[in-house]
Amino acid sequence: MKHLLNIETRAEPDDVDPLAAATAAVDELRTGFTEYRAGSETTITELRSQIAAMETRMNRPGFGTAAPAEVSLERRAFSSFLRLGDNRMSAEEVRALIVGDDTKGGYLAPAEFQTEVIKGIVDLSPIRQAVRVGSTSAGSVILPKLTGRPTASWVGEDEERPETTMTYGQIEIPVHELACYIDVSLRLLEDSAINVESEIATELSQEFAIKEGAALSNGDGAKKPQGVQRMPGVAEVVNGSATALNPDRLVALMYALPAQYRSNASWLMNGTTLGLIMTMKDGQGNFLWQPSYQAGQPSTLLGRPIIEDPSMPDIANGAYPIQFGDFSKSYRVFDRVGMSVLRDPYTQATRGLVRFHARRRVGGGPVLAEALRKLKMSAS
Repeated sequence: MKHLLNIETRAEPDDVDPLAAATAAVDELRTGFTEYRAGSETTITELRSQIAAMETRMNRPGFGTAAPAEVSLERRAFSSFLRLGDNRMSAEEVRALIVGDDTKGGYLAPAEFQTEVIKGIVDLSPIRQAVRVGSTSAGSVILPKLTGRPTASWVGEDEERPETTMTYGQIEIPVHELACYIDVSLRLLEDSAINVESEIATELSQEFAIKEGAALSNGDGAKKPQGVQRMPGVAEVVNGSATALNPDRLVALMYALPAQYRSNASWLMNGTTLGLIMTMKDGQGNFLWQPSYQAGQPSTLLGRPIIEDPSMPDIANGAYPIQFGDFSKSYRVFDRVGMSVLRDPYTQATRGLVRFHARRRVGGGPVLAEALRKLKMSAS
């Protein structure tokens, strides 16, 4: 206390009353302590005020949120191109676009924009969810295919051994072009509060997904991919009735597929067929179809997931309404690297619209028919 209050002890003369001296010393100590306590309370009050002010700032909207990720120059340039056109952009942004200039006209969309479009297509295209998807920068993709398997045989001690050389063929998957255009109002482009890239990416995803999904499922190969339904060499299982699904034949279809493909296999059918299957039961009264108990997971039939494809045919005599197999092994899809967008401010100028022409290239084709089986609606 002596150190805190800066009080010094000192010797008193003999003629000073000891009691009076002690009383004075006590009074001095009491005064010093009171001053020290008042200063401490002032400091505490100041600290409390600072803490309260800090809590007020922390409770304000937006405080403590992470700073937005820095947008790349290419994406900023592409956004300016969509809103303004290249003739009203800064020289730096124009140079960023020229780096991705497509030789056939238009500008290549940045990688982030393409990712948004492809993600939207995956969400809308059922075939893409099941098959294996790759990328290419070529006009076609050539894949090796094993056409002959080595065959071992039992031989005697001095008998000639047979040749067991494997033979390979080739599968060529051409990459086709898919094009569309959308019209966007000038007011939408001028409104800085709206994410123009996201709006255009959503529209392009829907346009591309509808056409692409139909082609990957039932395309005839003419200027479009050859679809899963038109895959040659797929073994079939006869339903036993031309108009009514036979639950026993669904089990037969499932186990007609080789075991190495069955563990990763899925069912493919349209919504009408799925609705009929949802009412089917086994001999013990249990439903063959089971709903999904987890968000984002598909429902199941006989324990395997169901993919709903609107391009699959309805139940009818001679139709193939259901396929079962490992689609990741049986079918391949290739996206050509790059998607170009051309801005046309003149064609629809009288209507206050800007037209955006988009094109992308995608190829798809069958690679392994033995990984699929299909159900034929027929009595025999």
